[in-house]
Amino acid sequence: MANLREIKKRIGSVSTTQQITRTMEMVATAKIARALQRAKNSEPYSAAITDVMLTVATDPALNVNSPLLVDPETYERALVIAISSDRGLAGGFNMQVERAAEQRIKHFHRHGAKEVELITCGRKVTEYFRKYPCKVMGIVGESDDPTLENARVVANYVIDGFSQGRFGRVDIVYFHAKNRVEQVLRSERILPLDDEVLRTARGPRANEDEAPTRLASPFEFVPSAEHVLNKLIPSYVLTVVHQAMIDSAAAEQGARRKSMHSATENASAIIADLTRTYNRVRQASITTEINEIVGGAAALEEH
Repeated sequence: MANLREIKKRIGSVSTTQQITRTMEMVATAKIARALQRAKNSEPYSAAITDVMLTVATDPALNVNSPLLVDPETYERALVIAISSDRGLAGGFNMQVERAAEQRIKHFHRHGAKEVELITCGRKVTEYFRKYPCKVMGIVGESDDPTLENARVVANYVIDGFSQGRFGRVDIVYFHAKNRVEQVLRSERILPLDDEVLRTARGPRANEDEAPTRLASPFEFVPSAEHVLNKLIPSYVLTVVHQAMIDSAAAEQGARRKSMHSATENASAIIADLTRTYNRVRQASITTEINEIVGGAAALEEH
């Protein structure tokens, strides 16, 4: 049985860890409030450009043609964008993104894709996929505060690659922060665009059940609807990527808050168990000492 000094040292160690996890939980709680507000502030633009895209791309009267609207039956190359965190201590946040991205890669290979490229946003997912025999472009260092510049780098790579025929399909995998405590893993198609993709374009919208709808007002497109669409699609892809990044940043803080809260509670349970063990060992030690004293006194009386 462990001695009292070892148990007391263990209680102190767990108490120190508990203070750290409680502090990290408080920090994550403060950060997720700001991250959710940032995501909410970007909703109006994201919703507006999605609605306009839906109007231009899916109106049969406009009859627009664009290489970004072509949905090939088979494709030899695909692209997966995986967004995770630069840091750990967030439960299964990074691991689930990694597994979901792996599933997309396997899916593309099963459907005839000979090559799948990866864009990884976040140090954890970038390090994980370094072992994969595929081309990986990693963006690290700003998972908790994503910038529009990084989103533009990703969006330009996507648009150029799809327009030039390097990719026949582009998917994105990330966590959506539904609220402060709930995160939802999403795997969505970005390109090629069609009515279904645009109608399921999502983010932290004010109403989660409200899908984008075609705008009812008639529009005149100058010089043509096709020209307008080709100008809109890059902005749309940039918006989707940037929205996913800031959405993932909020989800990361929510996952970390949840993980640190669980760690704090577990530490409390461990401390309670160790305290009970300490008290039992201490009581047993005291009882042993009393027995020894009583036994010694009795032996002296006999003599």
